[in-house]
Amino acid sequence: MSTPVADKLAAARADLADRDGVLVAFSGGVDSSAVAAVAHDALGDDAVACTAKSETLPDAELDDARRVADEIGIRHEIVEFSELDSQAFVENGDDRCYHCRTMRLGAMFDHAEELGIDVVCDGTNASDPGEGHRPGLQAVEELDAYSPLLEHGIVKSEVREIADDYGLSVADKPSMACLSSRIPTGLEVTEERLGRIEQAETVLRTWGFEQFRVRDHDGIARIEVGEAELEDALDPEFVRAARQYIGELGFDHVTLDLDGYRTGSVSPADEGEADDGEGGDEPADTGGDPVVEDVFGTDYPTADEI
Repeated sequence: MSTPVADKLAAARADLADRDGVLVAFSGGVDSSAVAAVAHDALGDDAVACTAKSETLPDAELDDARRVADEIGIRHEIVEFSELDSQAFVENGDDRCYHCRTMRLGAMFDHAEELGIDVVCDGTNASDPGEGHRPGLQAVEELDAYSPLLEHGIVKSEVREIADDYGLSVADKPSMACLSSRIPTGLEVTEERLGRIEQAETVLRTWGFEQFRVRDHDGIARIEVGEAELEDALDPEFVRAARQYIGELGFDHVTLDLDGYRTGSVSPADEGEADDGEGGDEPADTGGDPVVEDVFGTDYPTADEI
């Protein structure tokens, strides 16, 4: 680890060690995992990682959070809430992330109070505030969550360096936004849409894709994959599998975006995606309308035809 990063890490660790205890808003992404590792290092059993389970958190991400908490050795708690209880969130306006983060962190503060913990930490890092409009960060400020990475000037690349130093398996994990980020602004967030997005992305994960999104354009599944994996997405075997399994999830059409994976591609040009649920955001896409090619067609085979 470079000396500047080591110095920042030591300062953050000493800062947390001065607390009586902290609850870390924990998704299992690299930002919140780094904070949890530092907190556990500084406070031992007085540090608690807490994951908020809701319809927008994929089951695979919850499994990752449990696994990474075990890696760290930190006590792991799970609280449940529903963003769908908020009409403002369901309406999916430009401030959707604000309402989501307010509810998610609110659940953290409630649980921290139950545990007798005064400080709730989140994974906002020093790269986040300068990367476009981030309504979720307003909620962090209003609720007075403490962001040790931000406080000590630790940028995203340094977060990964710290995570690697702690031996965390998520040190190189791509940023992961909540499932609602796959739904274009202005289109209502529903449990049905969230469910079919999660199942569609499970198909891609099963097929070995690493960087991807399935955007739900009201019945049209727009698949984005990283540039390095675009050729694999055009493979006839993948096309057949996507046409069957994704098509049968309730989508009318399955399409491939020839521009590939881009953050914020269904949101306004100044709005990014949340990073790992409890941390910062990804940079917004400003590339204009996506180029979409319907390479899969609509004549979906049934499951018994495989």
